[in-house]
Amino acid sequence: METSDQPNADRSVVRLDPVPRRLNLGCGQMKLPDCLNVDFNPAVEPDVVWDLDRRPYPFPKGHFERIFVKDVIEHLEDVPGFMTEIHSLLAPGGVVEITTPHFSSANAFTDPTHRRQLGWSSFDYFTESSQWSFYTGVRFEILHRTMVFHHSTPNRVVSRLANRYPAAYEHRWAWIFPAWFLIFELRAIPRDRE
Repeated sequence: METSDQPNADRSVVRLDPVPRRLNLGCGQMKLPDCLNVDFNPAVEPDVVWDLDRRPYPFPKGHFERIFVKDVIEHLEDVPGFMTEIHSLLAPGGVVEITTPHFSSANAFTDPTHRRQLGWSSFDYFTESSQWSFYTGVRFEILHRTMVFHHSTPNRVVSRLANRYPAAYEHRWAWIFPAWFLIFELRAIPRDRE
């Protein structure tokens, strides 16, 4: 696979033969098998070195069946622009899995490289039904989302209630019983359906 020792080296599209159908953006040291693993830091030895704040990405459009974005989106400068780019990379019916700290997690604020904190409804802004979906023209369907809590007996109960009544949890209880992180699975809706 191709690597570059220069972040964002000049090239129009990564040339791999064959290009994997799964993409792991911001892989860090957690490279996934059968994926094109991408990170801005050459020291983690990704397949491709790329700064995710720079678009367009050098990958084939409409190619990837699944994209993993684990603990990355909170670091990015432009989330709507990122979601537009992700949409363009996904094959029809493709899914993106996003993991990010919940806004109530101490980690959401402790890491000095985090630019934003996200909540249960943050990706509603990219769905057809949201009144706030004017930030970008791309749409996703939320297949699954869940709040994950640190493992403890009280948190088992809190987790069930928070995931069943997320708005009530985030408005009233999040700072008393903080969540740890969120997991979203979003399917790209083809532009011709919009």
